[in-house]
Amino acid sequence: MVIVGLAFMSALVGWSATAALAAYAQRRPGVPVIGWLVASLGLTVGLSAAVIGALFDFNGVTFRLLHIGISLLGPLYMAWGALEYGVRSAQGRFASRLFLSAFTIVPLVILSMDRISGRFSTGFPALGDHYDLIPRSIVNVSQVVIAVFLVTAVVAVARRPGADRNHRLAVVGLVALAALLSITVGRLGLGAVGPLLMLGAVAALWGAAALMVRPRRDRYDEDDDYYDDYEDDADRDPEDELLEEPVRRKRRNADPYDDYYDGPPVRQSPPAKLRGVITIYTLGDGQGPGFDRIADAVVAEVASREPDTLLFACHTVPSAPSQRIVYAIYRDDLAKEEHDQQPHVMEFGRRTGSHVVATNVIELSLAGAAASDGLASLLMPR
Repeated sequence: MVIVGLAFMSALVGWSATAALAAYAQRRPGVPVIGWLVASLGLTVGLSAAVIGALFDFNGVTFRLLHIGISLLGPLYMAWGALEYGVRSAQGRFASRLFLSAFTIVPLVILSMDRISGRFSTGFPALGDHYDLIPRSIVNVSQVVIAVFLVTAVVAVARRPGADRNHRLAVVGLVALAALLSITVGRLGLGAVGPLLMLGAVAALWGAAALMVRPRRDRYDEDDDYYDDYEDDADRDPEDELLEEPVRRKRRNADPYDDYYDGPPVRQSPPAKLRGVITIYTLGDGQGPGFDRIADAVVAEVASREPDTLLFACHTVPSAPSQRIVYAIYRDDLAKEEHDQQPHVMEFGRRTGSHVVATNVIELSLAGAAASDGLASLLMPR
């Protein structure tokens, strides 16, 4: 009965973690969280089957469900989510998705259909005790891929400069711990210790997701009242509030040019690596005013918090009242990526979902430009 109790506890925590991850994915959607949600669901289904197996003895169905969850889907999607979280390269992410597809479909079919041998008991059975050579081999190869994903994620995060590196390493480390515990139980079984280790695996995965999307005490916590604050901004005395440090780090030492010279520096040509994005939104009937209110709010946030977003403006289209065009210019690819990760930008995407019926995104690489010195300050005053 000890194994039954521990298996039930781990399955219960697994369902709680899955519900929490689903809430995280809805509040702040992202590929890593969705990957970890799939992993948590796989682990939880496997652990739920283990409760039945521990209570009434394992059979072919409960054994397959257990190991599909804890030996394949759970650790595979944990590791893939960690790689998506840590790696910036689009080519690397694309390659990982190809491997993910291959090592999900093929092993899943083999583990579901291959012959099972041996007698079962109420203890957690190891994968090698009842599967033949082919399923054992394919799971071994899948776990090598899992190790490569995790090592790649750790190296990518460790090499990334920035103040949040330790935070990201902690997230990836917890995911790696969860995957290691799950694989260990799948390979060794470990009797009564197995469900206890799986409880730790689920808790580590839950902790990693919570650490990644940890709530921030900012104005978005006020829900709809957040946007009402902008209506009162004109009545506030700027000296009553401390200037807020921009979210993005300053990559250059500030030069107090105007303190030593008689005017601003001469405008230079834009760097060759500027990036631009045009996003065309098609709104539902009567959704224009609501979308415009949200857009005004996020423009103000971008202007005050993102010095490397050089231009961010929302345009109406006189000939198409149901369309809005958002035009943005970023200093480089890093500036664009950090813009996409800001909480006010993610909140903008979440809040405008009910107003928008279609979205078209066009990415640009600036080849040449000419603009007035005051254009950016006119469209997006800082």
